[in-house]
Amino acid sequence: MDYEFARLDLVDESDEAVARRQGFLQAVVRGFHEGRADEDFEKHWLATSRADQAVCSGAWLPPGEFGAGAVPVATFTSFDKTLNAGLELLPLRMITAVTTSPAHRRRGLIRRLMEDDLADAVAQGIPVAALTASEATIYGRWGFGAATFAQKVEVDTGPRFGLRAFTDPGRVELIEPPESWSLVKGVFEQFHAQTRGSVAWPSQYEQILTGAYDFDAAAPDKLLRGVVHLDAEGTVDGVVLYKYDGEDGAKRKVRVVEMMALSTTATLALWDFLGHLDLVNHVTFSLAHPDDPLRWALTDINSVSYTALQEFLWIRVLDVPRALVARPWAADGDVVLEVVDDQRHAAGHYRVVTRGGRAVVERTEDAPEVRVTAETLGSLYLGGAHVTTLRRAGRVDGTDVAVARFAAMADLAVPPYNLTGF
Repeated sequence: MDYEFARLDLVDESDEAVARRQGFLQAVVRGFHEGRADEDFEKHWLATSRADQAVCSGAWLPPGEFGAGAVPVATFTSFDKTLNAGLELLPLRMITAVTTSPAHRRRGLIRRLMEDDLADAVAQGIPVAALTASEATIYGRWGFGAATFAQKVEVDTGPRFGLRAFTDPGRVELIEPPESWSLVKGVFEQFHAQTRGSVAWPSQYEQILTGAYDFDAAAPDKLLRGVVHLDAEGTVDGVVLYKYDGEDGAKRKVRVVEMMALSTTATLALWDFLGHLDLVNHVTFSLAHPDDPLRWALTDINSVSYTALQEFLWIRVLDVPRALVARPWAADGDVVLEVVDDQRHAAGHYRVVTRGGRAVVERTEDAPEVRVTAETLGSLYLGGAHVTTLRRAGRVDGTDVAVARFAAMADLAVPPYNLTGF
């Protein structure tokens, strides 16, 4: 079948363009098993898509075919923000809303949309692409590797909750999320600038974190509450946004929607606040740092449980030299790295020379000492996976000496951390 591949025009208000826009959105929510989008949902989606200058592409059935119309059989959206690679904020191609109609699977539709978009990113000089995946087995074929991880934390905040000898020279204050966007955004921008692995927020975060609109509930969020931490000088250095999450037997629950802090003191102060909320004895947060210190700060180590550690951000390196010089390195060294890439964007031999935490990376004709796929490079890129671990998993090739040298250069002690889903 000859599908029609096209992009939406998000500013065209003709009847045909509006119908296609609405059909595209209905295909997306259907693909993720969400409720049909109403007029209010469409309004918020369109406003944030325009603000991000999103490119919405899809595949439609040709006219005359049964089922043809405004609703596409595959969808794909991308826009550009930034990734904190450790030494630089890199331009980042962000990919989202990838769906295929279950009646049109295995027809190469997503392959066409993905490969066209990655080629466009390369043409635009964007060195890295990223997505957050709903299924972990899909995107490795296009060179994406799981790159950051997050833990789900569940904390018993009943009588057993308490912090060890915690002294806070600052204080916490409640805020009203609808009135506090500039403050919340300001903390995030500092967090983003200092946190390897962080991805800039899409525009919908303003809707979500002010309570203006909850895209999951398709309604304003009237339950969202907030608190900030101020340091000893009165400067805001932490934010937590949370909501009451109902009762489950004896559990009276609060769910953290967003928590970010610029210091360990601020992190623990926010947890101390959450741990002493009235009429609550259970707090959950699904995006805790993979090296979260909370357990070790509690008087009762068993009052916190980490119920899941799962991949979050997937990275695809498109420009190897540009990407590798933007990340930090752990030791001085020299290695010739081969990247195997079916799409050819990252394929080649590269000499990586590291000195004082920085790298010089150049293409070379020299024989490779270490070999990885584009997918494995994506997982190694931010330091979320170690060369030594992936070597044991059979995903890094080379002599023991060469791989050990590369591991000393590339493996970073502190894992990357990302709070941004898209």
